[in-house]
Amino acid sequence: MSTTPPTGPLVTRADLVADLRATGVEPGETLLVHSSLSALGWVCGGTVTVVQALLDALGPDGTLVVPSQTGQLSDPALWAYPPVPEEWWELIRATMPAYDPDTTPTRGVGVIPETVRTWPGALRSAHPQTSFAAIGPGAAAILADHARDCRLGERSPLARLEKAGARVLLLGAGYDSCTSFHLAEYRIPAPLVEVGRPGPDGWEVVTEVWIDSDRFDELGYDFERDHGIRRAGVGAADVRLFPVADAVAYAERWLPLHRPREEEISGPARLGTRPRT
Repeated sequence: MSTTPPTGPLVTRADLVADLRATGVEPGETLLVHSSLSALGWVCGGTVTVVQALLDALGPDGTLVVPSQTGQLSDPALWAYPPVPEEWWELIRATMPAYDPDTTPTRGVGVIPETVRTWPGALRSAHPQTSFAAIGPGAAAILADHARDCRLGERSPLARLEKAGARVLLLGAGYDSCTSFHLAEYRIPAPLVEVGRPGPDGWEVVTEVWIDSDRFDELGYDFERDHGIRRAGVGAADVRLFPVADAVAYAERWLPLHRPREEEISGPARLGTRPRT
């Protein structure tokens, strides 16, 4: 057990609500939150307090949305953190449990989304790798009909969030986690990939659009500069707040100029994908 004293500041639910409102979070809005608990400081009550504060700031008419991705439901041949022996691959493909929105845990999106996913009344979308979870009166409409062959495109919650005028809150998280940029990848020429994952009837392979967040930090820097995005603070964390639609529109212009097609094809695999040849 660690004997290292915690680092501050000490942050309470009331502190978080006050900071969120000062940042510009409005009651009744729909908010897509990417988060880092550790960036906030020492939060009294941990993830539960953070979710409570977000719901307080949004009020009863607001809707909280988070990514609840499950990248572990992917082809073991492409795992790297850590890899598994090649002789295990076929058995893993044959025995890996299929996605269940009620029981499959999130992975790679932080601990706050897992708390949202299990919150009373929370809903979750149907995609087996790139689902979203939400709480609030707008949750059902945003999450409905998330197509199994459309991770983050027009038939995903991202497009509905854009249409609904939702905003993104980067709560101690960087632009590398800004999923809204991925919607732009579906609107520009992009290569297709084969995505392997466990399905309800066994291992399945579907064709999808290639997605890659490797340069999203650079994209986000330019977006923030050109749109005058104001940085604020919640607890000890840096935060940014901006419309989903603005992020998508900017990425649609930025990506074709800064990420040539050859780079997309040769880039590292994401969420169990391999480029088609």
